[in-house]
Amino acid sequence: MFDGLLKIAPACDACETSFENADVGDGASVFGVLIAGALGVVLLLLMQVAFDPPLWVHMLVQIPFISALTIGLLRLLKGLLFALQFQHNASQGKLED
Repeated sequence: MFDGLLKIAPACDACETSFENADVGDGASVFGVLIAGALGVVLLLLMQVAFDPPLWVHMLVQIPFISALTIGLLRLLKGLLFALQFQHNASQGKLED
């Protein structure tokens, strides 16, 4: 399904089905940022209650955590959105003339 890290292949390697009209856009990155941000807030609150660290410790932990989680989720979420779009034969909306 993928041709590289995040690029969708033009066709399926096994059955030659064309993926030309499938475009997930920025949905995967938006969902990834929202999920990582929510988990980052949970981690921040747990750290604050358990250890009461200074602000620089939060920064030292949160920035790599949220960045790595967002990048790690990108391929998974892009694949999921692509599969849902392909399964439901979704395409861009068109106005009737």
